[in-house]
Amino acid sequence: MAQAPEHFDIIILGGGMVGAALACACRDRGWRIALLDSAPPARDWPTGEVDLRVSALSRASQRMLERLGAWPRMQELGTSVYRDMQVWDAIGGASIHFDSAELGEPDLGHIVENRVTRLALWELLEQADDVNLLCPAQVEVLSIGESGARVVLADGSELDARLVVGADGRDSLVRTVLGIATGGWDYDQRAIVCNVEPEHWHRETAWQRFLPTGPLAFLPLADGRCSIVWSADEGRAEELLALDDDAFRVELEEAFQRRLGAIRSVGARAAFPLVLQYAKSYVRPRAALVGDAAHAIHPLAGQGVNLGFLDVAVLADVLTHAGERGRDIGGLATLRRYERARRGENLLMLGAMDLFKRAFGNRIPPLVAARNLGLLAAERIGPIKRAFMLQALGLGEDAPSLMRSGGCSHAGASTHSGVGD
Repeated sequence: MAQAPEHFDIIILGGGMVGAALACACRDRGWRIALLDSAPPARDWPTGEVDLRVSALSRASQRMLERLGAWPRMQELGTSVYRDMQVWDAIGGASIHFDSAELGEPDLGHIVENRVTRLALWELLEQADDVNLLCPAQVEVLSIGESGARVVLADGSELDARLVVGADGRDSLVRTVLGIATGGWDYDQRAIVCNVEPEHWHRETAWQRFLPTGPLAFLPLADGRCSIVWSADEGRAEELLALDDDAFRVELEEAFQRRLGAIRSVGARAAFPLVLQYAKSYVRPRAALVGDAAHAIHPLAGQGVNLGFLDVAVLADVLTHAGERGRDIGGLATLRRYERARRGENLLMLGAMDLFKRAFGNRIPPLVAARNLGLLAAERIGPIKRAFMLQALGLGEDAPSLMRSGGCSHAGASTHSGVGD
């Protein structure tokens, strides 16, 4: 006799940073939550080792992680502050400098290993009575209809829920099952990542130089090293990946203009392809998409996971707003409030970053002159520069409740976010 399905209010497919944050944001709200992932988080790693996959977390993302209770553990595991940002163009030489002190802020953000953020969130979920962590779990069947969602796992167990959330990445199963189309394009670039030791201290500054073949970023780490993200056209990426460490170090010093002196050592390198991708809808009855399942962005401004965390904060507000009013959390009317709040904003950011990528990768003299003039103007005109900084920090007045200044912890945070009735 078949076993009866286990009932949940919310099933989240994908237990990475964004999916785990959503589960944390929805706990203690009277819902039963299941979080499914194919692999558990890393629990430990060698002392002093910094993973290749890091994220530049904005002040808004930090604020949310503080509210959820994850930030103290993340600091214990290791975070790296950056207080300044230096950006300059390889052709023309125009530059802009962002300083957190100009806004009266202690910093611009933190560089944090993805595994640190994920582990801190999972440890909170392991203490939550209303969250079931199903991991490792392999989904065999996923069906989503007007009345609910049903999941069958490889071990034969069945789950059903009022709402399923796809936090399952760029190749989202949830999005595929829903039949939601995507738009976008391949950049024909790869991002090369590695950790390097520069001769001089990074001064807690994030550095980015726009090269004709793609941007090069040096992100400061607490131990004095830098995590680099070198986005390069396919041909150039192949050349760089084929070099031995000494030859790569020489190329890196030249590309970075030795801003931090010689590169004393380089660690292991990895690379991943760059694309722009967006889901043409974020919701269906009983289902919603968040994070990379909904949007993938060029890494030149480090906004990827910050956009995902904004999705989380808004969706949590929308669901709480509906729950407090006795409305159906999986109903299309509820979920469309989330889509209206996030899809347009995400498309604007994707478009802006795509424009930056194309403008700074172009060698046509009039465009070179125009972008250098734009950088100079942004550097010298205070209101423009301040607007850029506030956008990067994520400190707008219309922030969702988990990202607002003041207030209190997750358990008592205000739930109003402008989602309205």
